[in-house]
Amino acid sequence: MFRVKKLLEGILSLRDQSAQINKTYATIKALNKQTWLGIPNTKTIV
Repeated sequence: MFRVKKLLEGILSLRDQSAQINKTYATIKALNKQTWLGIPNTKTIV
């Protein structure tokens, strides 16, 4: 997880605030996707 965060972290060097927000949302979306891919699929046995 540290490596993924380090790759996506960077510095928000964009001057436009909306561009910074969009970059932040894209980073969060990428982290959520990586987390979702790591969750095992389980089925409950009744």
